[in-house]
Amino acid sequence: MDKYVVGLYDDEEVLLSAVKKVKQAGFHIHEVVTPFPVHGLDDALGHRQSRLHTVGFVGGATGFTIAISFMIWAATSSYPTNYGGKPYLSLPSYIPITFELTVLFAAISMVVAFFIRCGLSISAKPKIYDERTTDYLFGMAIKVTEDTTPEDYSRINDTFTKTGVAEIKVRDFDEEK
Repeated sequence: MDKYVVGLYDDEEVLLSAVKKVKQAGFHIHEVVTPFPVHGLDDALGHRQSRLHTVGFVGGATGFTIAISFMIWAATSSYPTNYGGKPYLSLPSYIPITFELTVLFAAISMVVAFFIRCGLSISAKPKIYDERTTDYLFGMAIKVTEDTTPEDYSRINDTFTKTGVAEIKVRDFDEEK
């Protein structure tokens, strides 16, 4: 069951304070959707810093290692060619290709990691809580399950109301299938 109670806000400052109040009330916020980046929202939601830069470093180190290893192998073992008396292992001439493969592997690894982490794929169907969140409204979604009682619904609605919500709606994604 994919059912959500969505609170829609018309101001980012109200949304930021609402996130803090909803978390203090003990609710787990499934997602917050905004039409533009809101400064401080990650901290208010308690998100950790992204580790995407680590993936980029590992991908870049892999590209660097592959580039250097392949060029050394090709120049010294597989196809040693003497160019004007230069040594077979001439590392300065490897720098451009090594740099390019380092950047390529880092970029590709970060894009793949981002897509995997965000659950994006060609077959992914986006959950659009409200069409207006791409234009001017800010949405906060709380997931509800079969165990959610009518009292829980009223507690969620009361909490949203106390935070200055513009509109509350229940969004059921199972109905769309």
